[in-house]
Amino acid sequence: MRRLRRPGSLLWPAALIALACTAPVAAADPTAADPTAAQPVAACAPALAALAALAATAVPVGVPMLDWSENVGYDAAGNLWVSRVYRNVVQRYDRSGALTATVPVDFPGAVRSGPDGLLYVVYGDTPTSLVSPGGVVRFDPTAADPKPEVFVSGVRTMPNGAAFDADGYLYLGASLSGVIRVRPDGTIDTAWTDQAPKGSANGVVVRGRMLYVTSNGGPLGRILRVPIDAPGATSVVADVASPLPGIPDFTDDLLVDSSGILYVTTVFGQLVRVDPTTGAACAVLSGEPLTSVVATPGQPDQLIAGTENGAVLRIQLPR
Repeated sequence: MRRLRRPGSLLWPAALIALACTAPVAAADPTAADPTAAQPVAACAPALAALAALAATAVPVGVPMLDWSENVGYDAAGNLWVSRVYRNVVQRYDRSGALTATVPVDFPGAVRSGPDGLLYVVYGDTPTSLVSPGGVVRFDPTAADPKPEVFVSGVRTMPNGAAFDADGYLYLGASLSGVIRVRPDGTIDTAWTDQAPKGSANGVVVRGRMLYVTSNGGPLGRILRVPIDAPGATSVVADVASPLPGIPDFTDDLLVDSSGILYVTTVFGQLVRVDPTTGAACAVLSGEPLTSVVATPGQPDQLIAGTENGAVLRIQLPR
């Protein structure tokens, strides 16, 4: 999620980063009515050292902060797309890291490849969506000069995250209202949405018939499990703690790997590994604030992450 004027978001003191390398992540009991008293679990210390040594810059920052990389995603051809929320564009990079296209999108959020091969980009990821509504645009990512067209409009609640299910439904994480389901024809499924979690939703991923959603409306740092066939039966997977004792983190985007493990990015610069079956969680990487994460096509142990500073990182997970 794009956050305005957050103090200290661009440069973290060395002492705080050192704390992040060893700080616990609080895991919540998914069946508990109030999981705020979650117990801390150990950090992934062995994995952390290996992972940090293998993190590198995939796309360098041009102008810090202005180049804020709000979200990252791949098209079907393997090109990387980056949402530059402060520049009001999404950018295409080829496999060598060269910039090959820039597409105008107002306050872009999640960028996702659709079942039809088109690229879908959330727009209106800003509090001003209350006045100038957001939604989703789509375009042909292979075109030399892609032209976006509106697929969903009228979303006044700061849409941000997005994910498709196997049936072609699109799920939006809206920071000011919760989870929104969009039918394949672009209309909002209000009956489903009315049953889904309300309040804050940010990143969204799909695994089978389950959604996993990051939420920061109360408390901060929460990860939710939302059954697609019963959205009213939402439960808590985990609550993520910041490197500072007793202070929650702010969970942003997330991905789910082929084994069902979640990787979550946070404002405190943590990449958090979460087992949704048990709620066990640990930080495998700490550093600058991370906004988004996606797996490199064909290389599930290599991740691409966006940052608030604007650089796009390549992260090699331990084998």
